[in-house]
Order: sequence, then C-alpha cells, then structure tokens
Amino acid sequence: DAAVALPGSSSADTYLRIHRLLDAARSSGADAVHPGYGFLSENADFAQAVVDAGLIWVGPPPAAIRALGSKSASKAIAQAHGIPCLDGYFGADQRDERFAAEAARIGYPVMVKAAAGGGGRGMRLAPTPEALSVALASARTEAASAFGSAELLIERAVLAPRHVEVQVFADGHGQCIHLGERDCSVQRRHQKLVEETPSPAVDPGLRKRLCHSAVRLAQAAGYVGAGTVEFLVEGDRFFLMEMNTRLQVEHPVTEMVTGLDLVEWQLRVARGERLPLTQDEVRFDGHAIEVRLCAEDEQFVPHAGPVSVLVVPPGAQTDFGAVGARSDLRFDHGLARGWQVPAHYDSMLGKLIVHAPTRALAIQRLVHALDELVVLGLPTNRAMLQAILGHEHFAAGRALIPFLSEAGAALIEDVQKREQEMTDWRSLSAILFENLGTGRLVCPYVRPVRWRHRGRLLDVPVDGLPERPSDLCAARVAHTGAAGASTRWHVQHRGVELWLEDASHAPPERDDDARGPRELRAPFNGKVVALPVAVGQAVARGDTIAIVESMKIEHRL
Repeated sequence: DAAVALPGSSSADTYLRIHRLLDAARSSGADAVHPGYGFLSENADFAQAVVDAGLIWVGPPPAAIRALGSKSASKAIAQAHGIPCLDGYFGADQRDERFAAEAARIGYPVMVKAAAGGGGRGMRLAPTPEALSVALASARTEAASAFGSAELLIERAVLAPRHVEVQVFADGHGQCIHLGERDCSVQRRHQKLVEETPSPAVDPGLRKRLCHSAVRLAQAAGYVGAGTVEFLVEGDRFFLMEMNTRLQVEHPVTEMVTGLDLVEWQLRVARGERLPLTQDEVRFDGHAIEVRLCAEDEQFVPHAGPVSVLVVPPGAQTDFGAVGARSDLRFDHGLARGWQVPAHYDSMLGKLIVHAPTRALAIQRLVHALDELVVLGLPTNRAMLQAILGHEHFAAGRALIPFLSEAGAALIEDVQKREQEMTDWRSLSAILFENLGTGRLVCPYVRPVRWRHRGRLLDVPVDGLPERPSDLCAARVAHTGAAGASTRWHVQHRGVELWLEDASHAPPERDDDARGPRELRAPFNGKVVALPVAVGQAVARGDTIAIVESMKIEHRL
C-alpha cells in the first residue's frame, strides 16, 4: 500500500482537481483508478480523463455516467422507460425566475437538488415561494463546493416517505442483475445515518417491482459496474430519486447478507470479466445494519479534533480483504490514535456493520458493539446512534425520512438524561484512576473536587476510589479557551459519554451579565462563507448572522 499527498486542504484544491489525481496515479505506478464515493466519483469528465491517460477506470463508461450521473438526465431516461418519477423541472435554464415558474406549476412544497451529486449535498426544501430563492442560492454554493457543478433541479417534495435503494451490477457482456434493496430512511440533513437490508417495509411484490425498475434503468443507459438506484417509497408506490453511478457508502450491508465482495466484483468487471453469478444464483441470508460514526455531537454539529483513545470492538472485522468471511461484526474506518480529524472534509469517521439471522438480533448486536467502541478526544454521534437504535419507531421498522426531525428532540433529551445520571463518583473514579494510577488517595482526608458539565457545576467530595469498571474509559483533552488554558476529560461508560472540565480552582461565577458578550463564537471549526447582516442592523432571535462551511456542509448560525 502507498499514499500520495495532494497539495492543499480544501476539496477544491485536492479531490476536485483532475490533474492532481492523475499525477498521483502516475507517480504511484498505478494502472487503474477507483473513484470511491463523493468528490468526482460521478463526474464523466474525470472518468474520460482517466481513460485518455491510458489508465483503467473502475466504474461505468463515461457515456453512462453522463446519462445517469446527472439526476436530470436519469429522470429523462426513466420517464422514457415507464419508471415512475416525481413531477419536476430538470432543464438547462437555471435562472431563478424559471425555477419559480416551474415550482408554481408543480405546486409547493418543492425540493431543490444538486443535479451532479448525491449524499444530501446541495439539497434544500422550499415549502413556500418566499423560501425558494434562499434554497436555490444555498444549494448552488454547496453543490459547487462539493461537486464542482452548481446545476440544480427541483421536484415535488414528498414529506414522509421511505428512502429505499437497489444495488445493481452489470458487466460488459450484457448481463445486469440486482443484489436486493437497502432501507436508508434514517437521515439528518438529507444524509444517511443508518442503513439496513432488507427493508422492514418492503414485501416480495414491491421488492420485485423496485428491483425490476432498477435493472431496467441501468440497462437502458448501457451501464457497466456497480450502481445504486434510489427511490422514494410511499406505501406500495415508489418514485425514482436518482441513480448513483458508483459504489455506495452503505455497500457493506449488501455484502453481509450476500457474502459477496462488491469491490472485487468491480475490479473483475473493470478488467473485462463476466459477472461471477447470475440472478438466480444470488442468495440472501439474514439481516444487516450499518451505522455511520461521525465527528458530530448529539445535535449533529460537526467537530474537528484529536483521536486520543481508540478501542475497536473485540472481534470486529477490519481486514478489507476478508469480506467474504461473513463475520457478524465489521468496522470500516481510517482512524488511528493521535490522528487529528480535520474540518475540511466529510464528518464520517467510520462504519460499524452487523449481521444476524433476524432484524431484532442485528439491532441488539449493534447496540452492544457501540458500547464496546471507544473514540475519545472529540465528540462523536455514538450515543445518539444508540438512542436511535433503541427508539420504538426504529425497532418496529416504522422510521421514515422525517424520523429524526420529529423525534430528534426526544432522542437528544434521552442522551443528556443518561449523562446526568452518570455525573457521580464513577466518572470521577475513572478520571482520578488515569491521574494517579492507583485506587488509593495519598492523603486520608476528604478531597473537594468540582467539575463543570454542560455549564452545570458539580461538587463531589472524594475520600477514596473503588475499583475502576472494566468498561469505563477516560481521556484527558487539552482545551484552550478565551479565558486561558483548562483541562477537560472525555469519559465513556457503555452508552454514555461525558465532557467534564476541572473547575476546582476556578474563580466564583457571577450570574449577572454586566460585562455583556464581546464575541460570537462558532460551535465548530470551519470557514465563513457569507455574512448576511450589516453593521448597525437590528436582528431578531432566529435570524442568520453568519453562514459557516464545515465538513462540506453549510451551517446557518
């Protein structure tokens, strides 16, 4: 294995620069390019440039990417072949006035989408005509940053559907098959957090129609390689969203239930081989669920920072070359102790995938695996993922796309309630154990200790330490704030995480606000891309003061 550093830090300076990627391939001696997902993975010009450079492109032909990689073009093909689509506008006229006229024809609410990419980027809901212009402007800038193209489309918004997608695979000899469907309805910011197969809401009849439509769309475009056709599902009705002309982030769940290595298939097809199996030879076994571990807090706010402690769940498969071994637990990640998670790219740190005979058992195993996974040093969504898996709607298979927007507040409350229940001597025990390396205090007298947790001061008198729980981890994190340096501890005990700051020697806090705020502090690292206010302007609660881009997403503060 080898790595080639690209100059620059932003997407625009690195993974969106075709010539730099080709230079890296040449310098490493590679004879093929696998585009992964995101960035230029669905860019026909990049695919053509790879071919023109004399390298093998591990993906569909550039013509197929042009036909299907654009949401606009794929919907035109789908409509010509009788595949259901939502009413929308996919034209070349990108003026706001044209979008406004088309939205009036379609009827509000409408969804604004980036035509050239996926992953929820460049996607905005416009519930009213007044909201459309703001949605168009925001989607354009985000799409241009993420995909290098600001082209948009709009379509009728379906407010409470499921997101169900079909994995298809085609070779260069005319054979095209499907590998079942995945349900990806649990999302935040139109980005998936939990993916599973099979879908808990798709019966055999609907599955047959979905998979048949997906294969028909791929064949109509002369597709070759791995691809995913995504649908919105309402009851027994479905509508095409788009086709991703690449491998999906969630492909491991399909690998778990089929026992197949989809990347191996991609490489075999790219060098001209036939598909290893026919449709009738594909077998599906049990249930698989994947969760995306992200550098985000429970409010889904992204965070950069260090990985101080990393503990992989025991027995988890991390060897990419052994996918066919059918392990019950898999952790795909690129983490290492001491690594600094940057603010320039996506917040996803890794993917935890489980396989079990039943869905209920898969959920149970995944919750346990999240208990055993330890990533300390920066906030992650680990506790929130556990709360999602434990929610009654998810357990019953009733979670639709609006699930997190509707249940999010209750899930956050659940996470924070469990934190409050743990702010006791057990947390202190772990931290002092790390400091002293012993279960006995040097001095026999009671030691007053004060901690700050979520702004609340906790006074804990300590006169000794019990044995440290074997499943409790703590890491000291250096923190420099406006008021100077302080020490924070990141503590994890099973499904609970705490951020505690040592306030034992802090000066008394005042309740009055006589000094008043002197600065506006963003809750995460990022780049200010817009300031939609002017000096002297009066603002009200809820008004946008700044727009900050962090981890490829625009956030309105």
